Amino acid sequence: MTACRIDHLHLRSPDPEAAARFYVSALEARETGRQDVNGALRIMLDLGGLMLFIEAVPPETPKPPPAPFQGIEHIGLTVPDLDAAIAELAGKGVPLTSGPREVRPGLRIAFIDAPDKVRIELLERRG
Repeated sequence: MTACRIDHLHLRSPDPEAAARFYVSALEARETGRQDVNGALRIMLDLGGLMLFIEAVPPETPKPPPAPFQGIEHIGLTVPDLDAAIAELAGKGVPLTSGPREVRPGLRIAFIDAPDKVRIELLERRG
């Protein structure tokens, strides 16, 4: 098989503007573009090298169930200093949903919630 590499992660939201604002303000994502896709707004963001496409859906679109569930369950983001990241997010009004905790020696994690029930894991890996 030909080698694969990640291109993007596609999120769907009834309010892509609000979702994009969260990723930009809380996680320092950078907006790279906007498109109309068959009448739906798509906002493209660069989140630490991961391209996020946030696309509008009608409000009546079914919401994901509470975690854990089958399929993609969360986005994992590495940070150099978990305590500093948590403090910065708290200053922006973003609360933790769990953690921080040490999963094993050299790995600490915490979780936050993004719009549209997207869970984000923050990881600090120490050598």
